[in-house]
Amino acid sequence: MRVKILTIGLAVLAVTFAACDREDDEREEGTAVSNGQEMKAPAWLDKLTAYLPALGHRNWIVVADSAFPLQISPGIETIATGEDHFAVLEKVLKAVDAAKHIHPKIWLDKELAYVPEELAPGADAGRRRLDEALKGRGAMPVLHEDLIARLDEVGKTFKIVMVKTTLAVPYTSVFLELDCGYWGPEAEAKMREKMK
Repeated sequence: MRVKILTIGLAVLAVTFAACDREDDEREEGTAVSNGQEMKAPAWLDKLTAYLPALGHRNWIVVADSAFPLQISPGIETIATGEDHFAVLEKVLKAVDAAKHIHPKIWLDKELAYVPEELAPGADAGRRRLDEALKGRGAMPVLHEDLIARLDEVGKTFKIVMVKTTLAVPYTSVFLELDCGYWGPEAEAKMREKMK
């Protein structure tokens, strides 16, 4: 009887250690970090999609390059995807486009147009791919520091979702300032005129 109990106990320990080892291996492969908490890499899109119904006018989503800093503002949620910048951008734009209650104004770092390929390998390809991905979307260049200042200010009151990618080319972040998808500036101006 003692031998059976000892054998069963050893079997349970072996299974437990194997499960822990497998969990560690899974954690090392394709993980992302959200405010210090690990999650499987594909979960970043689930997390963003879960936010979308709550996001609206004045919220922001930023698809950031890998060196974009982790911010401490309580309004900024950072999700490290561990994925390619342009694949992430495509998924984010598709998710935002599917959310009919919001429409993005898109901002880019003005500095990217001046980053030479010889100082930042991949800059030319990055510009080309951003142009393709954002064609017809009215993306507007603004100085990086001005965009950061806007994020700092907005993050005091409104939620910003920062989606970090693996791209290592400077000034390639894409800033989506969300606006109302069913009420535009023209409608607002007409309504305000009637209120006078």
